[in-house]
Amino acid sequence: MATLRFQALADVMKRAPKMVSLPSLKVSDYYGEMVFDKEAMAKYLSKEAYKAVISAMEKNQPIDRKVADSIASGMKAWAVERGATHYTHWFQPLTDGTAEKHDGFIDFGDNGNIIEAFSGKLLAQQEPDASSFPSGGIRQTFEARGYTAWDVSSPAFVVGTTLCVPTVFISYTGEALDYKTPLLKALAAVDKAAVGVCQYFDKNVTKVHANLGWEQEYFLIDTALYQARPDLVLTGRTLMGHSSSKDQQLDDHYFGSIPERASQFMIELEIEAHKLGIPVKTRHNEVAPNQFEVAPIFEEANLANDHNQLIMDVMKRVARHHNFEILFHEKPFAGINGSGKHNNWSLGTNTGVNLLAPGKNPKGNLQFLTFLTNVMAAVYKNQDLLRASILTTSNSHRLGANEAPPAIISIFLGSQISSMLQNLAEKITDQKMTPEEKTALKLGIGRIPEILLDNTDRNRTSPFAFTGNRFEFRAVGSSSNNAAALTALNAALAVQLNEFKADVDALIAKGVKKDEAIFQMIKKLYLESKAVHFDGDGYSQEWVEEAARRGLTNITSVPESLMKYLDPASKKSLVESGVMTEKELEARVEVELEKYTMKIQIEARVLGDLAINHIVPTAIRYQTSLISNVQGMRDLFPEGEYNELAGARLELIKEISGHISSIKSKVHDMIEARKECNVIEDAKDKAFAYEQKVRPFLEDIRSHIDKLELIVDDEMWPLPKYRELLFTR
Repeated sequence: MATLRFQALADVMKRAPKMVSLPSLKVSDYYGEMVFDKEAMAKYLSKEAYKAVISAMEKNQPIDRKVADSIASGMKAWAVERGATHYTHWFQPLTDGTAEKHDGFIDFGDNGNIIEAFSGKLLAQQEPDASSFPSGGIRQTFEARGYTAWDVSSPAFVVGTTLCVPTVFISYTGEALDYKTPLLKALAAVDKAAVGVCQYFDKNVTKVHANLGWEQEYFLIDTALYQARPDLVLTGRTLMGHSSSKDQQLDDHYFGSIPERASQFMIELEIEAHKLGIPVKTRHNEVAPNQFEVAPIFEEANLANDHNQLIMDVMKRVARHHNFEILFHEKPFAGINGSGKHNNWSLGTNTGVNLLAPGKNPKGNLQFLTFLTNVMAAVYKNQDLLRASILTTSNSHRLGANEAPPAIISIFLGSQISSMLQNLAEKITDQKMTPEEKTALKLGIGRIPEILLDNTDRNRTSPFAFTGNRFEFRAVGSSSNNAAALTALNAALAVQLNEFKADVDALIAKGVKKDEAIFQMIKKLYLESKAVHFDGDGYSQEWVEEAARRGLTNITSVPESLMKYLDPASKKSLVESGVMTEKELEARVEVELEKYTMKIQIEARVLGDLAINHIVPTAIRYQTSLISNVQGMRDLFPEGEYNELAGARLELIKEISGHISSIKSKVHDMIEARKECNVIEDAKDKAFAYEQKVRPFLEDIRSHIDKLELIVDDEMWPLPKYRELLFTR
């Protein structure tokens, strides 16, 4: 293995940046050229077919079979012109990625000749094998049938030689087997609920859409070094490795000059992304060495999430062109910043209003405060649900460390907004307001845009921070599908908005004026949910203690957090809202528990293999060389001088022996613990058993290996070290 490590380093040193040829056109000239968007549809579809697709996209109108055939024919013609020979239904199963099965356009014509064909039936629905995808018990192996169905709201696109049609993925009996189906339902629920509340302020509002601007963080590691680290290849993170003498202490990488190889990767990535209609805009160095970020312009949430899943695939493919591997794991390297996928989320109306941005007048600001306090209430009531949606096996390593927010769900508002809400709560009474009170309130909320001019700072320790016209859900992990967090958030808000409207309507029915009723409910929501509001240091021990006093939960165990999906509050948001059935929710929890168990199991197996077959033999070889050295010294020096000179070496030999013995003993105990856990059949019990009995061994064994790394001769050490992985470019 030592040869492999140094060969990998030699390969890296030979690398020259692959220079990317820039298109001769402006971005606007080729942007979206591989997307079957409205412009392409208008060109390739009949007026009837085009109108049918637009109605389906904007009004959820069904498309009949004849028109579907016409749409498929036009889509195929467009795709073939762009080199497509196959088509696929592109979907997002409950795994860490996307799925696709490619079928050729090839078919037999009426006279037996070969033709290219693509029908409306094939466009609208396919029947992939559902048995091998996670289902949480909804489908058994012998019940293989599942369906993918066209998501008209997300445009088809061409990658390579394949036309990709975004779809949902459901079982034969109709249960969701993917991330997209619940997300679409949650977005529909928040649309309906938010429109009802918006009608208090503007009768022209008929549609509310959730927007998403994701920030994708990632690491770039040279392919040769990556391949020389089996733990990176098999688990996505380093299961061992002592920190480099220098890593991110000087903050010299953050926003620094982008290394040339990385820059060329980014240039090609942006070109490919823009062709696919992904509006990436920002690129920069992140805090940790070899860590970077890409971010797009905001889009409607469903499309934005599709684009995030798509760009993760594109990033992997483009990275290999530059002899890089992409690491999306939330914590691939211990001791330095991990990677998140910050979700910048807002709500917009068909009238062009951002509901989370201050208005231009008191009426607009009253609407802003209405939605702001309802978001507060939704987060407060659903803190456990939101945490469950983001606390994955890999993200559990990141939360609460370095730049990542803690597992305590709280909201940052900023001092000015916080002060205004507190003042409003103190002024508003449950009785009829006097004209003077109304005037004072209108004057107060009329100042919101002014006070926000210098109040858009971020709290990097807050998991859910208000940043002037949106909330930034910072706790989402870099490898995650955004849909899990977006589904929970939008479903929770939909239920909260429905409750708010019912309460306001009840007050109005009692004779309370509309504005007074809304003000009273704003006060009520703020006072009920103010415990979740925290603008301080989320990393501090004081906050942990204060959060406990406030009744906020602090769950760091992944299995324990996942079980909160089944609490009454979570079921109210997800099941009673119609976003999921109880069966789907229970199945989803089982899938996540099984994923947790399998990931810890894989990490334990990989670590055990590396420890016993690579690290221990290396340590023994070095120890043997020390023993030979000590024995040779005995022949050279008198006893007194020998004892003085050999003492340090003898201590080193003993230290190495101690680490070797501990590693072998702990690996043995870890294997026995796995055996005990593996006979457990219940997914919940098995996940908790792995959490309590197996996972602790990972850090225990690592600690001994990392100490050996500092002792063993560098030329003998078999695996690329942190200084090489993070600083060799």
